[in-house]
Amino acid sequence: MTNILVTGGAGYIGSHACKALKAAGYTPVTFDNLVTGWQDAVRFGPFEQGDLLDLARLEEVFARWQPAAVMHFAALSQVGESMQQPGTYWRNNVQGSLNLIEAAAASGCRQFVFSSTCATYGDQDNVVLDENSEQHPINAYGASKRAIEDILRDFDAAHGLNHVIFRYFNVAGADPDGEVGEFHRPETHLVPLLLDAIDGKRDALTIFGTDYDTPDGTCIRDYVHVCDLVDAHVLGLKWLESGKGSRVFNLGTGTGFSVREVMDHSRTVTNRPVPFNEGDRRPGDCTRLVSGSTRAEAELGWKPTRSTMETMIADAWRWHQNGHYDK
Repeated sequence: MTNILVTGGAGYIGSHACKALKAAGYTPVTFDNLVTGWQDAVRFGPFEQGDLLDLARLEEVFARWQPAAVMHFAALSQVGESMQQPGTYWRNNVQGSLNLIEAAAASGCRQFVFSSTCATYGDQDNVVLDENSEQHPINAYGASKRAIEDILRDFDAAHGLNHVIFRYFNVAGADPDGEVGEFHRPETHLVPLLLDAIDGKRDALTIFGTDYDTPDGTCIRDYVHVCDLVDAHVLGLKWLESGKGSRVFNLGTGTGFSVREVMDHSRTVTNRPVPFNEGDRRPGDCTRLVSGSTRAEAELGWKPTRSTMETMIADAWRWHQNGHYDK
């Protein structure tokens, strides 16, 4: 079976990607430092513990497994934290990714699937965001991801490192089989936070900002189910295997939900109220981020099947009640 190196494979999206890769006939080799990931989530292939800032360790792993491709998820990803600690984000995300890209190129691995973000577009209200939209990130997280995209283009030109870049929007939901799911410590994502509040595991959900220029005053995001998202990554890998060359794809549904709307759907799914309070806006948060692209569907044949808000919350609620990792 073909080995695929999955950085961040012990994390939320990476662990789901490993399951999808195994189902597609690949061997996912997880590379993770377990700072934010969970070893219990590594269930679908070999595990190599290590840090992207350790180039020698990366070279050892490439030499041992000779991966045909890299699927790169590992990154620090908290917008608010990136505004307070930009150096940490530039060092970890950009230097770590540069080490990974250099190790891949040196080993002869010429296929690279990169987890980027819609945060590279910044705050562009009333703009339909597609792959040709200008990138104006307003936080260090988005800026670090844009920089990695630039590095990949340079290495493609210099070394033939073919790559697929996925700029995705908000990810939610969990594996419907319950094998892996979303569990962060501390938790920062909206859906698990509000499920914690519903379940009494936190006093209340805080809505950060109620004065945005939106119908209900809360910011709007485009949500995609994690299983649909990783299906796109497998399609991206097959795109590279077929020799079609480097490409950028947005991954979103084209439908935006405000924070209050997500809360309303959560009440419907769980049949429980959401305790909440209202707080100030967080630095670096955009008003509205919604995809306007159909490129992934047209070119990859990607068709999300679980990305309704009800399904995402129902899958997340099932995981929330039944599955957590122990560190």
